[in-house]
Amino acid sequence: MSPSSPTILQDRAAAGRRLVEPLLEYAHRADVIVLALPRGGVPVAYEVAAALEVRLDLMLVRKLGVPSHQELAMGAIASGGIQIRNEHALHNHPIDKAAFDAVVARETRELLRREQVYRGTRAPVQLKDQVVILIDDGLATGASMLAAIHAVRLQAPARIVVAVPVAPIETAEALRSEVDELICPLIPDWLMSIGYWYVDFSQTSDAEVIKLLQRAWQREAGH
Repeated sequence: MSPSSPTILQDRAAAGRRLVEPLLEYAHRADVIVLALPRGGVPVAYEVAAALEVRLDLMLVRKLGVPSHQELAMGAIASGGIQIRNEHALHNHPIDKAAFDAVVARETRELLRREQVYRGTRAPVQLKDQVVILIDDGLATGASMLAAIHAVRLQAPARIVVAVPVAPIETAEALRSEVDELICPLIPDWLMSIGYWYVDFSQTSDAEVIKLLQRAWQREAGH
């Protein structure tokens, strides 16, 4: 597939704009909040929240990578002590408890670091009775998004929507049963990698995350 194909996403901002139309029913609503999974989900979610004129915040999640194959998720953690295990990955790449716990400890430290860097003293968002739209730049195994869904569900939202630009068919179908609505414009039979579907998939920096969040929060404060 060539980079000029219309199914290829130019970058994360363009991917976010592709999610706007399917989400228009949630525009201009005080009970809607978009939660981005940092870091890559933030530029995507920023475009959605800005276009819909709804609130933007974060759902902190960290993938637990298999030590010998970091890109493969053996699970994920999310704010609030949520931990998800990918039993299929753990069966194919068995590791002992000490090694697993070491990965959890390392990723927990990074999650807490990001919480401090991105949010500072900003109060945690309250999700009870809210419509929550969870956004990332794409899904592979779906482990991180599943952890995010579980963390959100603990707060008793009115509705959980997952919106992502691209995900393989098996992941999309597995997550569809976990939420009230799943929006995903690109559902290939075989993902290859999330980056394959982008022309520009360069890493999102902490500085970019902070800049976009501050811009969104200043806009909200001005309303």
